[in-house]
Amino acid sequence: MKPQLILLGAPGSGKGTQAARLVSELGYEHISTGDLLRKEIKSGSELGQRVQGIMDEGKLVDDHTVLELLNSNCDLKSNQYIFDGFPRNHEQAKLLDGEVLKDAKSRAVYFEIDLDMLAARLINRRTCSGCGEIYNLLSKAPAKEGVCDKCGAELTQRKDDNEETVKTRLQVFKDTVEPVLSYYEAEGRLGRIDASAAPDAVFDSLKKQTEL
Repeated sequence: MKPQLILLGAPGSGKGTQAARLVSELGYEHISTGDLLRKEIKSGSELGQRVQGIMDEGKLVDDHTVLELLNSNCDLKSNQYIFDGFPRNHEQAKLLDGEVLKDAKSRAVYFEIDLDMLAARLINRRTCSGCGEIYNLLSKAPAKEGVCDKCGAELTQRKDDNEETVKTRLQVFKDTVEPVLSYYEAEGRLGRIDASAAPDAVFDSLKKQTEL
C-alpha cells in the first residue's frame, strides 16, 4: 500500500499542481482542511455546528478540532490521502502522527525551492479573471499583456502577491517549517524534491517518494 503523504512547501512551490496529478494518476485523495471545514459546516453535523460557532466568533479553529475533523473524514485503512496545509508547525506534526496517522505508513515530502526565486515567481504571477488560467510574467507570459490567451479576459494580480507581503509570508514559512522538517527527518520519513525543476520532473520525483 502506498504511504499517506504530507506535502510541505512554501506558497507557490507547486504543491497544489502536483497533488492534483497524484489524485488523477495514482488514486490519492486530497485533504484540504479548509474544504473539510466548509463541508462539515454545510452538513449541519454537531462538529460542523461547533466549527461554525468558532468561526462566527472570529477565532481560528483549534488543532484538536481540526484533528477530530480529519479523523471523521479519513479512512486510512482503505484510502491514501494527501495532507496539504496541515501540519503547519512542529506541534501539529506530532499531533497528526499521534491522533490521526498513528500506525499508518506515511511520508512527508518537502518541495525545496530557493525562496528568492519563489518570491520572483509569486510577484510575477497573474490570474485570469474569467477562466482562472494562471500565468507568470517570467516563465509563462500571455501573448498580449494583461489579457488571457484562452478567453480574452483581464489578468489580475492577487493583493497578497506584492513584493513586501510575499517576502514576509516566505520568511514566516521558513521560520515555521524548519522544526517540522527536523521532526520528520529524525523520524526517517522525510523526502526532499527539487520544486524548481520542470513540472514533469517534479512529478517523477514525487512518484518515487510514494514507492519508498
